[in-house]
Order: sequence, then structure tokens, then C-alpha cells
Amino acid sequence: MSHLPELQRLLTRHADQTALPSVVVKSSEHPTEPMPAITDPIFALVAQGAKRAILGDTVYDYGAGHYLVVTVEMPVTAHVVEAPYLGLGLRLDPALIAGLVLETAAERGPSETPGIAVSTAPDDLLDPVVRLMRLLDHPADLPVLAAAIEREIVWRLITGAQGAMVRQIGLADSRLAQIGRSIRWIRQHYADLFRVEDAARVAGMSVTSFHRHFRAVTTMTPIQYQKQVRLQEARARLIAAPHDVAAIGYAVGYESPSQFSREYRRMFGAPPGADAVRLQGMPRADAVGV
Repeated sequence: MSHLPELQRLLTRHADQTALPSVVVKSSEHPTEPMPAITDPIFALVAQGAKRAILGDTVYDYGAGHYLVVTVEMPVTAHVVEAPYLGLGLRLDPALIAGLVLETAAERGPSETPGIAVSTAPDDLLDPVVRLMRLLDHPADLPVLAAAIEREIVWRLITGAQGAMVRQIGLADSRLAQIGRSIRWIRQHYADLFRVEDAARVAGMSVTSFHRHFRAVTTMTPIQYQKQVRLQEARARLIAAPHDVAAIGYAVGYESPSQFSREYRRMFGAPPGADAVRLQGMPRADAVGV
């Protein structure tokens, strides 16, 4: 991991960078409170410290020298477990991945892959990441070189340990793309009465096939996914308005305050109002992988 010390220095120096729109840098001096959010497809690399992400009942731990790939929008809860923490995230562009797969005739791989995974970053992946961050010290080089290095990083992902997952992002006819369409539909209609048949129709699958493939990608059923989205949206709203518990419960689709409070407590370990008050002012990390 000879690249990690230099990457740590670069991320520390450029923690607030905005010159690379597809790249986000995160740092924390302290462990943070677990916070839920819906991820976008992303490649996240840890340079220092460690983080934990939870999807349903599955826990993903990743520390210095590890990377995490998320391929569809996931309701993930994540927090820094070891600080000081430094991490970098690169949003994964389906068009770029599709182009690389087509140009290089890369194997499609299995059609059914999980939507999230953790691996150790090899040197041939760390090297272009370091070179990309070095460009921030040479702004005149960014317009000429940044896109090519980002393309190299994505190629290393396509040909790496999680390549089968990453390739699926770029395939419009893949099972992942079909599940992705249904996930976007569920997110848009999370407060409505949920019918699995409607989500399966959006995905272009039978209900039986949809259930199987949805669970393979997300580790949860479609109804569990919708519930996670509802409760995460409720938690975000409650942090801003901790005394509006009943109104927020109705707004995210619950028919009664008691049902909302019961399911919220089951997921987050405390009643909605008390949880929101506790969270206000506490250090938090984005749940988006980095």
C-alpha cells in the first residue's frame, strides 16, 4: 500500500475540492453517528481510518486500502468507526462504463450480481486515484488529463475484483438495469400504497422473477426496501422538525402515528421525537460510501 501515505496527504490538502465534479472527498476527526441515506452508484476508497455501512441485515466494514462499490440506489446506513478518517468517492457514470464495455469487448459477466461489495484496492487501482488527486495541485492540467484518468480508474474497476458488478451498470438490458428502474420508481412513490405487481411491471419482470432478482441485488424484499426509504426520509425530516412526528409519519405514507412510531423505533432504536433530538448537533458522516 505504498500509495496510501501520498493519498492521505493529497486528501488532507484537498478536502474541500470542487474542481473535480465527479469526485467527493470526506474527512472526519472523530467517529460519527450512524446516518441513513440513499446512495448513488459510487466507487468509494478509504485512505485512512475505517467506516461501516449497513444494508438491511448485512454489515460492510471497510478501512484503509479498501474500496466499496455500490451499483444501484441503496438505503444504506453508514458511519465512521475509526478516526481520523479520510475517504474519496467517484460517482460511476453508466455511459462511461457502457462505452468501455463496448470498446473493449469486456465480458458481460453474470447477470445477477449484488448491488454492494467491498474489496482490497490493488496498486493498479490506487495508482490512477493518486494521479487524479495530484492534478488538483496543477489546475491547468485538469481539463486535459482528468477525464482520461477517471476513465482509467473505471477500467481498473471493470477488470478488478468487482468487475462483474461494475459492468452491469453500463448494460441497458441487464438485470441490474431492470432492478434499477424499479428502485427509482419505488423512490418516487415511496409514500403511496405499495403493490409489488406495479414495481415488477416497471422492471419488465414477472412478480416471481422480480422478487428473486430484487433480493439478489439489494439483500431485501421490495416491501422492505420501500419501508427503509420511508423511514430514512422520515428521519431526515425529523432532524429539521423534531416535534412534527405525527405529520411527518403521515407525509411519508404511514396511516397511523402508532404504526410509524413502532416501525421507526424498530429500525433506529428510539422513538422518532427522541431520536431526532438526540441527533441534533451530533457529528455525522454522509452515508454515501465515503
